[in-house]
Amino acid sequence: MRQQATGEGPGTDVTGLLQSSIRDILDYPQPGIVFKDITPLLADGEAFASVVTALAAGYEGVTKVAGIEARGFILAAPVALALQAGFVPVRKHGKLPGETYAQSYDLEYGTATLEVHTDAFDASDRVLIVDDVLATGGTAAATAELVRLTGAEVAGVVVLLELEFLAGRAKLPGLTVRSLLPV
Repeated sequence: MRQQATGEGPGTDVTGLLQSSIRDILDYPQPGIVFKDITPLLADGEAFASVVTALAAGYEGVTKVAGIEARGFILAAPVALALQAGFVPVRKHGKLPGETYAQSYDLEYGTATLEVHTDAFDASDRVLIVDDVLATGGTAAATAELVRLTGAEVAGVVVLLELEFLAGRAKLPGLTVRSLLPV
């Protein structure tokens, strides 16, 4: 039987579920990187539902949920539904059709640029940023900056996994950051 989530503080304790449902892929996308594959977690409906509940916990009252391309979309959209909030995709450069704000950042293995539509958020919005992994913090920091450019407030950042050895939280000063599984 699948481990059930328990209600401990803000965010459901799903540690065992995550440990058993996420696999490591060595040397992907390049040598020396250990990729955290969440597809087994996504394929398990009960586990996926538990994770969505845990990600959304404590963020009632947000008006928008920003999901970071690509795996962040998979998590953020159902979190937005759970919170009865809107979903906003934060996309890689050149993928959005309208006028955008852009923010470049460093990854643990390169650089990239994220964009969001200039009208994606209102100044009155409280925005939860959702992604699968917090690594160096660059992606989350760039997304937070995009939210702020629109005048909206960042309510918090929540992720499935946090690669603590990369110290990504250091790039997110002043933000509430929660990870379901620090590794």
